[in-house]
Amino acid sequence: MIATMEYVNILDESERLGKMILQSDIMQDYQTTRSIMETDDEAQKLIREFSAMKEHYDDVQRFGRYHPDYYDIMKKVRSTKREMDMNDKVAAFKIAERNLQKLLDEISSFVANSVSEQVKAPRDGAALTDSGCGCGSGGACGCAS
Repeated sequence: MIATMEYVNILDESERLGKMILQSDIMQDYQTTRSIMETDDEAQKLIREFSAMKEHYDDVQRFGRYHPDYYDIMKKVRSTKREMDMNDKVAAFKIAERNLQKLLDEISSFVANSVSEQVKAPRDGAALTDSGCGCGSGGACGCAS
């Protein structure tokens, strides 16, 4: 690709936009809440418990309802996720994460629409949407918490 002045200007403006995002209040809130969550022993314990339960869930999911522990694991996955989500540090991080995702979606949409109405851009936090499934499996488990 031959670099033109227009291409260089676009790259410069993109870099400037990236720096503005990194310096925004929303990004600062995201980084602060993430750091707090990552250093909180209780939050990390809950995250580890949920991750371990998700591994059990993945094993059970291969067989679906036919697995002998299916219903037990489904209940445990939902309850450990709910417990993790109810932690103040985790909840604050998730709110900050959604706010950052909303900002990035808005910027993407603005840039895409500046080019053409037909250009597709993420909307409504599509990157964080898990199809209504409470455990983040993409809806495969059928839970709705």
